[in-house]
Amino acid sequence: MIASMSLLAIGCSDSRLRSRRDRDTSVAAVFSLSGELKQRRILCFRTLYRTPPAFRIPSSSSDRLSPPRAVSGDLLHDAGATAAVLAGAYSLVLGFNNLARRNLIQQKLSRKLVHILSGLLFMMSWPIFSTSTKARYFASIVPTVNFLRLVINGLSLAKDEGLLKSLTREGKPEELLRGPLFYVLMLILSAVVFWRESPIGLISLAMMCGGDGIADIMGRKFGSKRLPYNEGKSWIGSISMFIFGFCVSIGVLYYYSVLGYLEVDWIKAVQKVALVALVATVVESLPIADVVDDNISVPLVSMVAAFLTFST
Repeated sequence: MIASMSLLAIGCSDSRLRSRRDRDTSVAAVFSLSGELKQRRILCFRTLYRTPPAFRIPSSSSDRLSPPRAVSGDLLHDAGATAAVLAGAYSLVLGFNNLARRNLIQQKLSRKLVHILSGLLFMMSWPIFSTSTKARYFASIVPTVNFLRLVINGLSLAKDEGLLKSLTREGKPEELLRGPLFYVLMLILSAVVFWRESPIGLISLAMMCGGDGIADIMGRKFGSKRLPYNEGKSWIGSISMFIFGFCVSIGVLYYYSVLGYLEVDWIKAVQKVALVALVATVVESLPIADVVDDNISVPLVSMVAAFLTFST
């Protein structure tokens, strides 16, 4: 009896040992599996971030995080683009001066073509600058240099006959401090404030350069019928202002949409640009040229009208 009870006790203890051993084994297996899962998660995380992310367009807060080589590369890129645009602007004025000097085109026509092309080509050159947030300031160096030239010659601190012939009507230095000076100020304002991500600056420059510039040429050539409220403006000039201002604005928006800077809903865009062109045309036709120069009134009114229409 005692022997059987001893055997029973030994059997129970063996079964307890076996169950405890099985439980320890299962717990160890669970911990081992958990460790493997953790190790796999860590490895997957490292695999995802093993290669650095692609270079992103820097925002105002990410310039400090950009690699030094990328920043220096952007600076060199923008410096080269600025030099190229400056050379192009100087060549444009020099080329039309040579044409006028050889009597191939009239001096008034040369001046207006410089008015039309210099602003438009400057605006079309913006995509050659880098994606850095400082690119707009490099681009604004181009009209700023012209601003300084106008101030220096307008104050008679220096005399550039070519500049006077290409930008003034009567060859007087003080004329440089009016329309031409306001013109380059609008170029600086549009580049620094709006740049290539906003249709507001693009449309305002298109109306000032394309619309107002061509309106003057057409008005002088074919403007026999004058507006009843302004003898200095003609019907053909105002109609040309609206048509060419509208067409140039649409062309500029298309140019920047193709390059990926703007996403345009063309049905709405055409309606809004037409409204902006109409407002700018009405303002340009008013008899206020003696009070406010067209190079101020047209782009500023276009900016306000574009802001109100495109923000809705």
